[in-house]
Amino acid sequence: MNKQNSRYRWVVFATVLFTYFLIVSQRTAPGLISDQLMKDFNITAATIGLLTSVQFLAYAGLQVPIGILSDRFGPNVFLIVGAILNGLGTVLYSLATNEYMLLIARLMAGMGDATIWVNLVIIMSQWFKVREFVGLLGFAGVGGSLGFLMATVPFSAWITLSGWRTPFFITGILLCLCGLLLYVVLVNKPKKIFTKEALKVKKEKKRENTIVLLRRMLSDRQAWATFLCHFGVVGTYVGFIGSWAVPYGMHVYGMSRSDASQLIMIGLVGAIIGAPLTGWISSRLDSIKKPYIIVHIIVFICWIAFLIFNGKPSHSMLVVLFFIIGYGNGASSLTFAVVRKSFPMKEVGVVSGFANTGGFLSAVLLPIIFGKVLDHFHAASSSVGYHYGFIIPVLFSMFGLIGGILIKEQRQEAKQHNEMLA
Repeated sequence: MNKQNSRYRWVVFATVLFTYFLIVSQRTAPGLISDQLMKDFNITAATIGLLTSVQFLAYAGLQVPIGILSDRFGPNVFLIVGAILNGLGTVLYSLATNEYMLLIARLMAGMGDATIWVNLVIIMSQWFKVREFVGLLGFAGVGGSLGFLMATVPFSAWITLSGWRTPFFITGILLCLCGLLLYVVLVNKPKKIFTKEALKVKKEKKRENTIVLLRRMLSDRQAWATFLCHFGVVGTYVGFIGSWAVPYGMHVYGMSRSDASQLIMIGLVGAIIGAPLTGWISSRLDSIKKPYIIVHIIVFICWIAFLIFNGKPSHSMLVVLFFIIGYGNGASSLTFAVVRKSFPMKEVGVVSGFANTGGFLSAVLLPIIFGKVLDHFHAASSSVGYHYGFIIPVLFSMFGLIGGILIKEQRQEAKQHNEMLA
């Protein structure tokens, strides 16, 4: 039985997707309690920015190494270990008694999180045919957006009812259990079902030297285009909602924590729509570059709007801006459609990791710089600090637009054709 024709591939997809859903929820859930942590642990806004950034720093720093190792040794073991490590970090976060424990916990969570998306892309490449891949990538994006969605009103309500420690503790335990489930689904069961394919893996050709591979990737315009695309639309969105979006709604608009979470939820609805809809539009136009450039232009304009209205647009406009920026984050699944169509299977992991590094390098930098800006304008009104803080996502999203322009559409089609012939 072939993996790509078996019904079992849907069990694999569902299990990996559920793990991704839980892990993604823990990227931004700490942002719900930023102000509470500042009070409980007597820490500054810059420290909160550091707590957020250290998770994304671990994530970004490990993307390329994880991609290389996963391409060479397979994605299963890294995904299993990553889920358990993320779970343990989340449990430790719930038990923290000082900011140092919080820092270590977020570092562990970031290291575990670093394994999920790259290996999800590789696993989907292994278990699904090329024509299924782009569509399912959109659904994977929806799964991630639902994870972000869970970290808004539902998680906020849970925190309000039981305090912030219990929700993080229970989620951490669930992630550890997901690691065990992944072992059964990805390793134990397939060994019994796909015995012939297990033998084929052992007969693979010798892999290319890692230094040569990295040099070629780093000199490749298409690889840098995907890096910049993710830097512009993913990092700005994830970095902001993961640290300052809830405090922004509370301090600038006088919202309750729940109301601010609902505002973020609107952005997540945009992300849920953005992944499959932009993928469908791309398929209909038979182009990735054209719709992706339009997405980058619109996201860039939205961040500029925050500056034009001095960090405090009207509530109705705020809703529209969050929705569109969220849509752009969902549409970022096109980055990996570019990777899949532009590079051979043996390089999908490392290039996906490189592209993802762009997004989360942006997510590392934004909370730290934003926190510094807020601390600098601490004596002024809240809207002043946020007004100047929004310069950061404007600049970052401009890099994303440059990345979209750099995508070479014709090259994608040629490489896809060659891969199909191979």
